[in-house]
Amino acid sequence: MDAIDRKILLTLQEDASLSVAEIGQRVGLSSTPCWKRIQKLEAEGVIQRRVAIVDQDKVGLGITVFVSVETDDHSEGWLGRFAGAVSAMPEVMEFYRMAGDVDYMLRVVVQDMQAYDAFYKRLIAASPLKNVTSRFAMEKIKSTTSLPIP
Repeated sequence: MDAIDRKILLTLQEDASLSVAEIGQRVGLSSTPCWKRIQKLEAEGVIQRRVAIVDQDKVGLGITVFVSVETDDHSEGWLGRFAGAVSAMPEVMEFYRMAGDVDYMLRVVVQDMQAYDAFYKRLIAASPLKNVTSRFAMEKIKSTTSLPIP
């Protein structure tokens, strides 16, 4: 990946709806070579997909919860069942296996406290858990989907 590919990635992360011609103009290429580079980045899996970013508050999902999970079972079978159950829950935006004092961290978005309670009940029913801690975000100070491409 060269400097032009990096510029293409930065441009697409800001606005994936730009035309190939506009992207090319911003990175110093004509349309055809720019399109070929974008196709190559997609084929290599560097660009995974292009999406619309929706304002969660404007669609009624005003609560963000960071949920840390601890378990006593670290077997592959347990993880497979737990990961499958959690991945199927549409409220879970991000799901990580962690190093340190918690085993898993989830970022969850819900409409209100009742919706979180329903989610929580489904979560604890999915697999045996040692501890679940919920931290409610009071204010979003920074949120970006753009990676800092070096």
